[in-house]
Amino acid sequence: MNRIVEITKKYYPLTDEQTEELTIIAELLTEMNGVLNLTALKSEEEIAVLHFFDSLTLLKTGLFSGKSIIDIGCGGGFPSFPLAVCSQDCNVTANDSTAKKLHFVAETAKKAGITNLSTLEGRAEELAHTVRRESFDIAVARGVAKLNILCELCLPLVKKGGHFIAMKGNRGAEELADAERAIKTLGGRTVNIINNEIPLFDRTHTLIIIEKINATSKEYPRQYSKIIKKPL
Repeated sequence: MNRIVEITKKYYPLTDEQTEELTIIAELLTEMNGVLNLTALKSEEEIAVLHFFDSLTLLKTGLFSGKSIIDIGCGGGFPSFPLAVCSQDCNVTANDSTAKKLHFVAETAKKAGITNLSTLEGRAEELAHTVRRESFDIAVARGVAKLNILCELCLPLVKKGGHFIAMKGNRGAEELADAERAIKTLGGRTVNIINNEIPLFDRTHTLIIIEKINATSKEYPRQYSKIIKKPL
């Protein structure tokens, strides 16, 4: 067994099939990282806990079964890969604006035999003005930007009745306080905050769960330069 997956299994139970698929992902990530700059994390412990385990904390929400998910700014495939592997009745769309990273995600999914993961190239603020608008049950984003900016990128892609889940570090509550106006303006409401203790690194990560209760006005999202210059 790959050591990254072995470490992950100490903190999250995996079936034999999940172990096999995540092992392929871990091996290809390690092999290709130097070429494609897929992650800044280098040690096996960091990758196991801060990529694999951290991604799997999303499943604590109980929201993913049978749902369509878009992972905004997926980078090297997190949380897309662990979500697709460990919640196989959902359909995950890995989104990024960098083609080479999406190519890695697509090829790795194929080699690992993952059939419920697809890729979508483009910027979220542009995709939200296409047929993809309000077409996903759940949008997730890890890092990427501050929450008030993320909300404008992600909530327009979520169906009414769906959810946006922002994966944040230990300053999540602080970002949420600054984002309440944006959340309301874009048709959302905060329904839950889940704090997760991250093993080995003595830190807490926060899941901020926002329900889409109203359709988003068609004026949003704005161009990225305008979002950055004057966040909601």
